[in-house]
Amino acid sequence: MVIRGHLELGVLSADLGDGDPSRGGAILRLDFNPPQERVPVFEIIDLATLHERRRRRGRRPDLVHRVDFHTLTLITEGSGDHAVDFVTYPCRPGTLLWVRPGQVQRFVRPGTANGTHLLFTPAFPPHTSSADRLVKEWYGPACWQLGARPEYAVLSTLLGQMRTEYDRQEESVSAEILQLLLATVLLQIDRLPHPDSGGDPHAGGEVYARFRAELERSYATTRRAADYAHRLGYTVKTLTRACIAATGQPVKHVIDARVALEAQRLLAHTDEPVATIARRLGFLEATNFGKFFTRRIGVTPGAFRHTHQGG
Repeated sequence: MVIRGHLELGVLSADLGDGDPSRGGAILRLDFNPPQERVPVFEIIDLATLHERRRRRGRRPDLVHRVDFHTLTLITEGSGDHAVDFVTYPCRPGTLLWVRPGQVQRFVRPGTANGTHLLFTPAFPPHTSSADRLVKEWYGPACWQLGARPEYAVLSTLLGQMRTEYDRQEESVSAEILQLLLATVLLQIDRLPHPDSGGDPHAGGEVYARFRAELERSYATTRRAADYAHRLGYTVKTLTRACIAATGQPVKHVIDARVALEAQRLLAHTDEPVATIARRLGFLEATNFGKFFTRRIGVTPGAFRHTHQGG
């Protein structure tokens, strides 16, 4: 199931990963590249417009891909399904989706869902705002079901203000106003209750934030908690305490979960041999990778691939 060539996805252009695990290997990767850059590294459109552009180009609606930027979508009408890293979320009015750089997604069933769709790189929000921290985190909830709660009205109003500003005459659009409005949107989202029981990332404080950043850089080269502690200047005990506060799990579990997620992505969405994936993720022997994967996921790599690639 290797996807070759190039894909235009609405306002996006596609580029294949270069083989580095941090670039996604053979998983289709889309870079931020709007056809008309009214505001650098920022775009706002209707979700229905995105799907219509894809249809006009004869593109499949369910292509698996990663993005190199953030997308925020607030569904305002209709229904559909969207998958992010093996979890399928039903979309209906009041659904908020946040897909972060590197995550694997696909429109399982676009259906009739429509709403406001923001695309922006981590460089766009103002660096003086605490929202800057939110966009630098690769992890976090992907979906909130707000329904008709007051938070939906607040976000809908803010996004409407952003759309009004973005649609002004090009020479009068203020990137600063859009940056500040986006920062407000992100901070409002940060206030929302965590939609799952995975803990609160902020509970781990700076220790957990620094650890997750280092984990994202190094998960393919080391799975030893002691290595992360040494690089960050902490003890393993300190890292474990921060991870338990943030996720309810010890540091080794968090490390292994990150490696297992990347393994699932590569097994499900590429046809790379298992041995190649094992080496990509830092395993010297494919048998050790197989044991690790089976222990973490509950099935062998081959069985997992068979299930997700339909045989």
